[in-house]
Amino acid sequence: MTHLAVIRHDDLCHGGCSEPDGRQREMVHCEYPQHSPYVEVSADGRIMKTVTEQEPVSMELLHELAAARFGDMVKAVVDVARGIMVIDAELHSDEEAELLASGSRQKDLWGINLYPDLPLQDWLEYDSMINLRPSFGNRSRGVDDNSVRDLIRAVVDRLVSR
Repeated sequence: MTHLAVIRHDDLCHGGCSEPDGRQREMVHCEYPQHSPYVEVSADGRIMKTVTEQEPVSMELLHELAAARFGDMVKAVVDVARGIMVIDAELHSDEEAELLASGSRQKDLWGINLYPDLPLQDWLEYDSMINLRPSFGNRSRGVDDNSVRDLIRAVVDRLVSR
């Protein structure tokens, strides 16, 4: 698991790294040797993490991320088709762009907020400007379709280790 809370600026790889699809990515070194040594940094400098079943995120890390950025919340975008999510950007649209660049489809992406200090039944909030998509049948910042909400919750439950 990658530790995102402690990043040393002087470890920034200024040359960047080339992804298989040709995108240029900068990498930031993590000071914790027991964790994956690098985290991806978006073009605008925001640190984000792609969470998968192979690399879930812990509640402990969500607490750290929340404290470091918004105080009590972590923004995330979930791809319900691929079963992955991107966490910890200032804007849901940054996470959405990351997922779209990696092959996700717009109709499968939903913005949420995670509140790690709240009880399990209350900790997931379906609220994001990226959810406002009348052409896909969603006319609010929330997620209007209960079956889609259930899919989102199922993905989050699989990706967050407790």
